[in-house]
Amino acid sequence: MGWMRHPFRVGFRLAGFFAVTVGALTEHFIFVRPREKGFDYQRRARWSQRWGRRYLRVLQVEVKVVGEPPAAGLLVSNHLGYVDIPVLAATSPMVFVSKVEVRNWPVIGWLTRCAGTLYIDRSRKADVASVNEGLEAVGNQRVMVCIFPEGTSTGGDRVLPFRPGLLEPAVARQWRVGTAWIGYSLDDGRAEDDVAYWRDMVFGPHFLNLLSKRKISAIVSFGPAMESGHDRKELAQRLHAEVSRHAERRGKSRA
Repeated sequence: MGWMRHPFRVGFRLAGFFAVTVGALTEHFIFVRPREKGFDYQRRARWSQRWGRRYLRVLQVEVKVVGEPPAAGLLVSNHLGYVDIPVLAATSPMVFVSKVEVRNWPVIGWLTRCAGTLYIDRSRKADVASVNEGLEAVGNQRVMVCIFPEGTSTGGDRVLPFRPGLLEPAVARQWRVGTAWIGYSLDDGRAEDDVAYWRDMVFGPHFLNLLSKRKISAIVSFGPAMESGHDRKELAQRLHAEVSRHAERRGKSRA
């Protein structure tokens, strides 16, 4: 494991991670939450962007952005793992939809709650309806919402079919929907093993190994927002085709 080969690098970055976390939580509970009127998604999204950039510096992740993210509405993206969150958050203020298990992760769960994350248990159909109500609340505040419609993470070698359930608010409200594709590379490892968090990986060892990497290059490719139309299944197919085109243009799809 990389963290055993580079213990000082890992220790230094781990200390930096916790220092940034203390700063992020302190700012949230002193300057963000007390000034909210109701649940202020705009304020939380801006907080997430500021601190997402600081986490990327600790993790030594360099982000290249191609295209322009939408200012509001819905954003759909492929998903490789937890690193996607600070990478996307750093590009523009946004709120995320995440699997419900993340809410109870140590430290990470606290941060996602502060960021206004909406949680979903995809095994419960009623939960999808509840999250869709939350999506409308975020959209009504003119804040962008990012979802990962594959429903799971991959190693980055393909884009899985998109599930249409969370696209219902976009269709109902006629939001424009933007697309993004994320890819990673590094010169002292493989992105599918060292950056992507999928299969049966365990968070602790994976995170320590991530901290051992010299530098990680991330690319986020945004496409133009498209009309949602009136059929969420048809919209899911169009969005999947567009994200797949991002992947092909970047030479990352082997499908």
